[in-house]
Amino acid sequence: MKDLSPASFGMVMATGIVSLAAHLLAMPVIADILFRLNIITYGVLWLLTVARLVGYPRYFFTDLSDHSSGPGFFTMVAGSGILGSQFVVLSGNISMGLAMWFVTIGLWLGTTYTIFTAFTIKREKPLLSRGLNGGWLLAVVAAESIAVLSALLANHASQSYELELNFLAFLMWLWGGMLYIWIISLIFYRYTFFLFSPKDFSPSYWINMGAMAISTLGGSLLVSNAANAPFLHSLLPFIKGFTLFYWATSTWWIPILLILSVWRYACMRLSLNYDPLHWGVVFPLGMYAASSHEMATVMALEFLSFLPPLFLYAALLVWVVVFVSWILTLLRRIGICCF
Repeated sequence: MKDLSPASFGMVMATGIVSLAAHLLAMPVIADILFRLNIITYGVLWLLTVARLVGYPRYFFTDLSDHSSGPGFFTMVAGSGILGSQFVVLSGNISMGLAMWFVTIGLWLGTTYTIFTAFTIKREKPLLSRGLNGGWLLAVVAAESIAVLSALLANHASQSYELELNFLAFLMWLWGGMLYIWIISLIFYRYTFFLFSPKDFSPSYWINMGAMAISTLGGSLLVSNAANAPFLHSLLPFIKGFTLFYWATSTWWIPILLILSVWRYACMRLSLNYDPLHWGVVFPLGMYAASSHEMATVMALEFLSFLPPLFLYAALLVWVVVFVSWILTLLRRIGICCF
């Protein structure tokens, strides 16, 4: 409990988006099983997080202000937003979706301004090569998760709140895109102008792609909502253009991330032992499947229809591998498993 990773809610993010992608691609049984599992996981992780905060506050706040681990807290925000989206899409439970919307916004406000303020006023700061990693882009995913959930809720809101929800979704979609540009510029600089060892390429760098994939999903939902929101309709060419821009960027990242993964694990033979950051590989794969499906649907790009099933199967496979690895790790810790 003392060593609970701030990025533990990455499991909720990964499980939630694979569930949603399975629903979109007509796999209702898988979608429902993962939805139920995600509710349990979310509750257990919150119990453990609160217990850590109460029992080990020094460790909790040290992580919160640490450049390497602090961004992991944004998984709480994104996980809450994605679970809220599951309630809306999979069960039609708008009340729970709205409750999770409030939770997500509250967490986003708290984490965003606490973490970035702490990073700014710290007296001792790490070098860029040590303090920056792909996990920083979880801040983008957190913002975009609010955009996605707001856009979904707008379809079920009364007319008096539909405009406000769509406007908030649009603002968070724009803000997430701007934040991505800031952070990815530093990450790309770190890639190309600093020594980059296999150990430096953590699974969190897959968020390079995942952050753009969820931005694509948010844009696709805004395009879909434009029919009932005049201000969105007037901005439709802009929204469509940037949605395609985000999708193209996420697609560009996939080959280089695969190449670097082969370099890390196959060429340099680094261990594949369980790490909570491994959920950061599942999430982008599932999000790419869901976002590609939505974008192809709303923009009538039928020739892209082969991509969502391909990436959903990949996400399911990696999810199973990471989940089994997590179970075996738990069993080893309590002395049941000897593997």
